Amino acid sequence: MIFAGMWLTGCIPASAQEKFLGGDISLLPTYEEHGANYMTQEGTPITNLLDFYKQQGWNAIRVRLFVDPSRASAADKGQGVRQDLNYVKQFGKRIKDAGFAFMLDFHYSDTWADPSHQATPYLFKLMDTHAYEYIYDYTRDCLNELVAAGAKPDFIQTGNEISWGMLFDSGCKLEANSAWSGYKDTNWSTFSTALKNAGRACREVCPNAKIIIHTEQVANTPLVTDFYKRLADNNVDYDIIGTSYYPYYHGNLNQLEKTIAQFESKFPDKQVMVVETGCAYHYKVGDNDQGYPLTYEGQRRFAADLVIALNKHQNVTGLFWWFPEANEYGLDWSTQRVTDNWYNASLFDNETGRALPATAELRNFITGEQAGVEAMESDSHHSSANSQRWFTIDGRTVAKPSESGVYINGRRKVVVK
Repeated sequence: MIFAGMWLTGCIPASAQEKFLGGDISLLPTYEEHGANYMTQEGTPITNLLDFYKQQGWNAIRVRLFVDPSRASAADKGQGVRQDLNYVKQFGKRIKDAGFAFMLDFHYSDTWADPSHQATPYLFKLMDTHAYEYIYDYTRDCLNELVAAGAKPDFIQTGNEISWGMLFDSGCKLEANSAWSGYKDTNWSTFSTALKNAGRACREVCPNAKIIIHTEQVANTPLVTDFYKRLADNNVDYDIIGTSYYPYYHGNLNQLEKTIAQFESKFPDKQVMVVETGCAYHYKVGDNDQGYPLTYEGQRRFAADLVIALNKHQNVTGLFWWFPEANEYGLDWSTQRVTDNWYNASLFDNETGRALPATAELRNFITGEQAGVEAMESDSHHSSANSQRWFTIDGRTVAKPSESGVYINGRRKVVVK
């Protein structure tokens, strides 16, 4: 017998306890300091955003760490570069005290570290040892201070979006081959040494923390799988493959799933986490079409589709939205603004301060529930093809229910007895 019905709340399968949902909310203390007004989707004031996120099913928070952000350019500071060690110690303790898992994102730079920018921090240049060796001392010292402050990380990213290496001007920059389907051997020795030294500090100070190696080349499956193969060949110690995925940079969900499938096939002992993602609700982000309308509903549909895609992969254990706390509502733009430009892929509307519908969809990554079922069933854009697909409660695709249990079909919960 098959019964279709609305989703229950608060029902978390045992396996979901090992999955982590959250976001990089590194600027939240600054938004709070400047007086941003956060509200629920209905317009009720939110007095404690961490409590609100917990109600949405979040159990983890990611925070970036710069070496000396006072040395960043004015433009980069205007984008949110300010998280030094004291900032992260205070915010990290608050995160831990609130009961969240804490993901620490080492940038190993004084400013943004990303595919194009991995500048060696000024402090590293002052040392007598090579930067790829001093990274051990720096990582160890930061972790010791965080532990002493009550902000012990549960996950540690040793670098941010390092598909092309790190510490570019210190011998750790990587190069692709002419076909862009793999890497040259250039600098792999020094780069691997840097990662091993950073990882060694993590194991010594925070032995229970999981180490994440974070890349962003999810759109180039051969290249990024070569990256992790070379880590294995060089005996780099880590636990989790972390990836960025933005539809306006990396293509549609089929491309994400293609790469994840390769991760699972070639590196079955590694968990996979999407440590950065986002989708615009208003105004275009980047140069490419994100594949979803620039509306609340477009962003919600992306979140729903992303969760369904990720829940089909057993090794995927983490989903983190990037910069969801962006909210300039209620701030005097001339005196109180936090950033120089609005970020329009947040989970709050900069013009109203209200939470966006996508927020409720993300919790389904943990619970398997479908919070927005009423909106989805009435969505004229919902494809008939998707309505014919069946998934188990843990996200596996099946042709049709073959035994009793709870299934997902047409974005409804279906109980088979």
